[in-house]
Amino acid sequence: MEEKKLDINSIIGFVLIFGILIFMFYQNQPTPEEIEAKKAEIEQVEAEAKALETNKNATTTTAPVVNLQDSTTVANYKSSLGAFGFTNPVEGTTILENDLVYLEISNKGGQIVEAKMKNFVTYDSVPVYLIKDGNATFGLNFSTSDNRVLHTKDMFFEPSMAKNGDNQVLSMKAKVSENQFLEYRYEMKPDDYLVDFTIRSQGLNGVINAGQPVNLEWDVKGIRHNKSVQYENRYTRLTYNHDDGKISKLSEGSDDEETETDVKWLSYRQHFFSSILATKTLFASADLSSINLVEQEDKTLGFTKEYSSKVQLDMDGGELSQNMNWYYGPTDVKVLSQYKELGLVDSIPFGWGIFGWINRYLFTPLYTFLSSFLPYGIAIVVMTILIRLLMSPLTYKSYLSQAKMKVLKPEISEINEKYKDNAMKRQQETMKLNRKAGVNPMSGCMPALLQMPVFYALFMFFPTSFALRQKSFLWAEDLSSYDVVAQLPFNIPFYGDHVSLFPILASIAIFFYMMMTTGQNMPQQPGMPNMKFIMYLSPLFMLIFFNNYASGLSLYYFVSNLITIGIMLVIKKFILDDDKIHAQIQENKKKPKKENKFQAKMREMMEQAEAQKKTGKK
Repeated sequence: MEEKKLDINSIIGFVLIFGILIFMFYQNQPTPEEIEAKKAEIEQVEAEAKALETNKNATTTTAPVVNLQDSTTVANYKSSLGAFGFTNPVEGTTILENDLVYLEISNKGGQIVEAKMKNFVTYDSVPVYLIKDGNATFGLNFSTSDNRVLHTKDMFFEPSMAKNGDNQVLSMKAKVSENQFLEYRYEMKPDDYLVDFTIRSQGLNGVINAGQPVNLEWDVKGIRHNKSVQYENRYTRLTYNHDDGKISKLSEGSDDEETETDVKWLSYRQHFFSSILATKTLFASADLSSINLVEQEDKTLGFTKEYSSKVQLDMDGGELSQNMNWYYGPTDVKVLSQYKELGLVDSIPFGWGIFGWINRYLFTPLYTFLSSFLPYGIAIVVMTILIRLLMSPLTYKSYLSQAKMKVLKPEISEINEKYKDNAMKRQQETMKLNRKAGVNPMSGCMPALLQMPVFYALFMFFPTSFALRQKSFLWAEDLSSYDVVAQLPFNIPFYGDHVSLFPILASIAIFFYMMMTTGQNMPQQPGMPNMKFIMYLSPLFMLIFFNNYASGLSLYYFVSNLITIGIMLVIKKFILDDDKIHAQIQENKKKPKKENKFQAKMREMMEQAEAQKKTGKK
């Protein structure tokens, strides 16, 4: 029986794929030294800021907790705010809502204290909250002419509701007098996640100290929404648009901070939902930070990351006027694409470079189209079939290269035996044979490399596609998260505390594919890695690392490998003919072959090396 040929090219492809996977998993993991250095840096910055604040002449005023039933406390509160003590402190909130989102704005601070999605729930059927129970603060801090530093989050605002056509308008005013005030203005449109938000002042020239900066501060702790906090945290990230459209991100795996200029919007992404602050007049500078709150998988952990932004607002003639927008809603390409002027769709993690381009302009529209008339799981299967058919020419090129190498194997074996004691000569003769036969040993590896952009784009598409969120298929309850067929009473490092079936099926399919392409008999070459070990290692990687990834991704690879096996069988049985390939190679040998510059240079170098070797022996 003929010995099956070792498919080195396929193995190289799989090793490259899983090597990139491992790199992506670990590239953002900080070392203990980096963690300690970051802590030291933060402590130093805090110490410097504290020292600077101590040296200021202004007195920072923190409004006391106000007991509205105690007239003395109320009087002390008003006195602490100086001119802004005109506004009476009244507890309460005002609600803005449409069919999509519910917002609750507090009199204290004039800020949003609750933001709830009306049409979405978490994995345990609780409404999706982006702001709730004090996880977020927003406000300005500024100096006044009487040498105070005030924080609006501690000040009371006076609310008033109005209508602008079908839009709800809420004005929150912190007053110095009836005609002098600092205003937060919210305008909510029907059926829209985007809320117009304006900060402006009237008659405060001379009240606010224009010689000191007015800083806007926005802090949020991301609320957990998914069953796996580690998985959710992997796609939770602070993203921002700055410097004429450049999109940047803080680290998703460790604490990070940056100072940027000309910022257009800030996105506090919580995997499938985002809190975004966009401005129509660029923020001149912004100090951004992200603190990772997830160290390991924990079913009780309620938050993922802690975001913080501090931006400086410009004053014009001693007055403030900053037109902005709030977005509290899904990180969904269909929704965010509506806001083209703001470019909010760029906050979606499509991936970088060509990978993101493929994801954004090929896979996302394709899947959106298919899922518009097919069940979501079936749409993945159909998309997989289309992608594999599109890439079948590359598969054919790979198998054709393998067939040519198989035909040349007897002649290569003869060369190896003839020059077994002369590695340089053996390599020269092998290259000469390949050149005459018109065979490029690397041509079988190139298709695998060309498929890598597709692989990485899909690796980002399935876990971040909002269209897949909480969509079920067969036993998988959520195609954007892992499926569970068995819950383990313990946690296995890297694997988790559950068993997912789709990664098991995908691993089995990969194993059989590699068995068919590499064969049973794989002799160990001196100095070469153990190919049999690699063959078993690749499915093992799939089984372990994909156990916590989107079941839609594992479904894709399971179906993809089944299709690849089918295409391989068709090519081998009905398309490739060893006799015809052999005849073509013999014809190629008869034709004169012209060396390109690279081949000629390589031949000359090898001949020189061989000559030097002979001279050295003499």
